[in-house]
Amino acid sequence: MIYLLNALSFLLELVFSALATLFVLRLLAEACRADFNNPLSQFVYRYTNPVLAPLRRVLPNWRRINLSALLVAWLLMLLKRFMLFAVLSILPHPLGLLLLSLADLLDFVLVFYLVLIFAWSLMSLFQVDRRQPVLRLMGSLVEPLLRPLRGKLVIGGLDFSPWAVMVALMLARILLASPLTNLGTAWALTG
Repeated sequence: MIYLLNALSFLLELVFSALATLFVLRLLAEACRADFNNPLSQFVYRYTNPVLAPLRRVLPNWRRINLSALLVAWLLMLLKRFMLFAVLSILPHPLGLLLLSLADLLDFVLVFYLVLIFAWSLMSLFQVDRRQPVLRLMGSLVEPLLRPLRGKLVIGGLDFSPWAVMVALMLARILLASPLTNLGTAWALTG
């Protein structure tokens, strides 16, 4: 029985993470002013716009932050957590569930950026066409994080700014996301 629960939990994580990726990409692409003519940007826009267009009438952008995309990503994490608790036949406390889903979203964005920076750094080591849509989108998403350190951590001709940013992201996971997750789990299970 435990194997079936593990498989169901894995599938729930997979589906909700894929959906959250679309909305987080939309949020980050707008915040970083990614090229809209990029085919990947158009794909993300095409599949998120039916959900976000009605929400944007009620919840407009704040500066360059798409609050509707942020809300949908958070609601996806909330629904995922609720369903994971339901699989285990646990009724979580609502306040703990809200905090836990917020911690999940924060951790998701931090891991997303970790993977993105690692993949972008790896691709930059090889001869890749700079006009390639994936590389262009990745570059525009990682550039705001790397720009403050660009050129300041060059040793022997190698730029260690991606490494430093990845260390900072890992520390944020350890010092911010993990304590929030622990607190949210404790509150959710006290209900």
